[in-house]
Amino acid sequence: MIELSDLLNTTNGQLHGPAFVTHFADFAFDTRTLGGQSADPGPLFVAIKTETGDGHDFIEQAWQRGAAGILCEQAPARPLPITCVMVPDTRQALLAYASAICRQHPLEVIAVTGSSGKTTAKELIAAALTGGNPDAADSPVFRNPGSFNGRFGLPIALGRVQPWQRLAVLELAADEFGEIELLAQVVRPQVGLITAIHESHLDVFGTLDTIAQEKGALLSALPADGLALLNADDARVLALAARSAARVLTVGTSVAADVHATVRVATPIAAAVPTGVGGPNRPLAGEVNVTFSPAAHACLPGPLPAAIRLPVRLLGAHQLPLVLAALTIGLFYGRPLDSVVAALAAMEPLPGRLRPLPGLASSTLLDDSANANPASTQAALQTLAGVAGPRWAILGDIGDLGEREVEAHRRLGAQAAGVVQQLIAISDRSRHLAEAAAEAGLPAAAIFHTYSKPEAARHVQTMLAALSAQPDAPRPVILIKGGRAMRLEEVAASLLAPEAAPHAAALLVRQDAGWRQVRLARPDRPTWLEVDLDAIAGNLGILQQIVGPQVGICAVLKADGYGHGAVRVARTVLNNGARLLAVACLAEAITLRRAGIAAPILILGYTPPWQAREVVLNQVTPTVFDLDFAQALQRAVAALGAGRTLSSRLGSTLSAAAPGFPLHLKVDTGMARLGLTPDAVMPFVEVLRSLPDLFVEGIFTHFATADSADQTYLRWQLDRFQTLLDQLTTMGRRPPFAHAANSAATLALPASHLDLVRPGIALYGLQPGADVPLPAGMRPALHWKSTVAQVKRLPPGAFVSYGAAYQTEREQTIAVAPVGYADGFRRAPFTWPPVLVRGQRAPIVGRVTMDQTMLDVTHIPGVRAGDEVVLIGRQGAQEVTVDDVAAALGTINYEVVSEILARVPRVV
Repeated sequence: MIELSDLLNTTNGQLHGPAFVTHFADFAFDTRTLGGQSADPGPLFVAIKTETGDGHDFIEQAWQRGAAGILCEQAPARPLPITCVMVPDTRQALLAYASAICRQHPLEVIAVTGSSGKTTAKELIAAALTGGNPDAADSPVFRNPGSFNGRFGLPIALGRVQPWQRLAVLELAADEFGEIELLAQVVRPQVGLITAIHESHLDVFGTLDTIAQEKGALLSALPADGLALLNADDARVLALAARSAARVLTVGTSVAADVHATVRVATPIAAAVPTGVGGPNRPLAGEVNVTFSPAAHACLPGPLPAAIRLPVRLLGAHQLPLVLAALTIGLFYGRPLDSVVAALAAMEPLPGRLRPLPGLASSTLLDDSANANPASTQAALQTLAGVAGPRWAILGDIGDLGEREVEAHRRLGAQAAGVVQQLIAISDRSRHLAEAAAEAGLPAAAIFHTYSKPEAARHVQTMLAALSAQPDAPRPVILIKGGRAMRLEEVAASLLAPEAAPHAAALLVRQDAGWRQVRLARPDRPTWLEVDLDAIAGNLGILQQIVGPQVGICAVLKADGYGHGAVRVARTVLNNGARLLAVACLAEAITLRRAGIAAPILILGYTPPWQAREVVLNQVTPTVFDLDFAQALQRAVAALGAGRTLSSRLGSTLSAAAPGFPLHLKVDTGMARLGLTPDAVMPFVEVLRSLPDLFVEGIFTHFATADSADQTYLRWQLDRFQTLLDQLTTMGRRPPFAHAANSAATLALPASHLDLVRPGIALYGLQPGADVPLPAGMRPALHWKSTVAQVKRLPPGAFVSYGAAYQTEREQTIAVAPVGYADGFRRAPFTWPPVLVRGQRAPIVGRVTMDQTMLDVTHIPGVRAGDEVVLIGRQGAQEVTVDDVAAALGTINYEVVSEILARVPRVV
């Protein structure tokens, strides 16, 4: 219990109003985890101000959901029948309370830190100290739950210490300098364990040696009569021994370890899947022999046998130092050897930490989705390498690596190539992983790169469904591993076997209400785009249904994928069946090539002759309507020797090696833009026949009025183009691929579909025009958001922004959002419609500046810095659509999204 008197004394807090309740069951800081008013007593809600929000905004909601008290820095907006304790700083108050608890309570602390393995070690130690029953209601051992392990989470966890508990196993984490030292000062550990020093939070700490210094602060805090346990298999951990005034014992598989393990037997991973979902009745993962050095004999009480046989259910040799540390601590505290061994032998892998689970089609999931750094991923791949049958891996981005980001992912990709038969790489950084795997020899057909977790899951489900049709085919073991921000437990959930799926909440990591709604990844700026790649995939699927399976999709990615991010959109549409990509110019094509996109790319616009060499080097298909460029292309192909080696990848109707470098002809049937007139096409084709290294792969035109309800001109253009195609067919000169339909024609004129269609705006869930609505099921993929940077109360007559063009007529509240015309947020002659703040429309006042925009929020109560501002998208019951913006600006939706500039980060 958290007693009000203790809280007031330790934090120097002041009671605001009457004390309705004088003790609390727990701390709480997330209203999503509160479950109503049934708890007695309820928890104490801590209103924390963080970089991403202010808990004071949720005080009333916390009371409504059962909180019995509030620890806050400012009083509630209105009186509530709830105990309210006010302090200058809630974070410092929590630290002061935790420090007092550890000093006043007869609590001996065993602290665990390291770059990985902390949570598993903590649970192993608690099991060893309680005979395998750490969750018993009367357990004498406390341990911090979940990831409550930093300067904020650990004090909240300590609010749950029970009066009868005498030992605490505490996991200490650090993502900034001095955090381990601070936490150690608070909890005053008697025993300390350092698990490993790995590449983690390198963006903060910079080097592995600096990480070691940070973690080593735990050893400096140990008393002389304490005990330090170090992983003997990690040289950097061993080097920290000199920082400890306490006795030091080393544990691991190294022969020099004081507590040393040798593997006797290892059970195949596939056999380690639970026979009852989540149940303990499965084969052991292995068994080890444990021996003790003279130093260990001298340190640990009671006589020890020469060797111990220790069954282990955890997978991976890298877990053994953790098991040995738990064994040593259990013996150090006088627990019977048989009890400790039995407790450790029964210890199951924790959710998301190399936990074998039953998967679809009798596959085995090796769920390691809790978190990742390069070393833990390497260890997971080494564990997977022990599988005799098919090995697949689903690997996501690893964050916080700083300048080592690319190198680390490439290193893992090269390792994966030697282990797996199928690699599914998810998100931006994992592109480097996929590329390195291909360079290391993993076939391209075995590599699937995506920016979407649902798409990755669908791909694996499709492969597993194919296996289901082959009863005798061996079933794969599928490793699922990625950084915490990737939330790959969502992929694991979609791949669970039907009998396991109902138990996902118990089997997988991060399944409570708070985790299901939280986003860990943050944009690079407080103004960002959210891009729904699954919407784009779904829109593509609907377009493919409209045109039928015989017509190919050429996805148009001009203007950075209409502002959505061309690279991510390209990977998404290719993964979902697009046969060709189209861009406006060579530079856009090269961007895709440099991002590892190997699919055919068609340049729709003009390419000057001096770029012919780059066209060939990057294997990009140009549009040709000029003899000078055609001749320059012929010279480049001949000089580079690429003429007959570049294969066309558009379809099976072509031979494996096309007879030359592919190009597409552009025909002007009535747009009066680029292209040959119809009567000039046949002579031009005959001239091209004299250029032996070129191949006319396609021919196309573009419609001027496809978005109009009146199709007269549209059909006239199509008739002209079809007449030309008939003439080319008669002469035996028709190229294999003819295309004409843009988004509007794809939706409105089936006769224009031909061999390919070229959807652009519709692909992104935006209608081509007022007369061409989108089919049911298609949805926008883009949402543009910003943040309130500052709120000001201005008197009547105050001027706002440049030119003093706006003057307040009364006292007004003005919010500043960090978005401006340098982001593509229009300044003149017309500006944006009202945006959304706290679910209400807020008009723009004053002139939009390069980087800032002012909003009138006088009518919206409680607006504060950090509030979300929606420029395009939905907030509450209100919505600002791209078409709303286009109407206000006097333009079309194409321009709105295409003008959002590159400095606005795109977040999937």
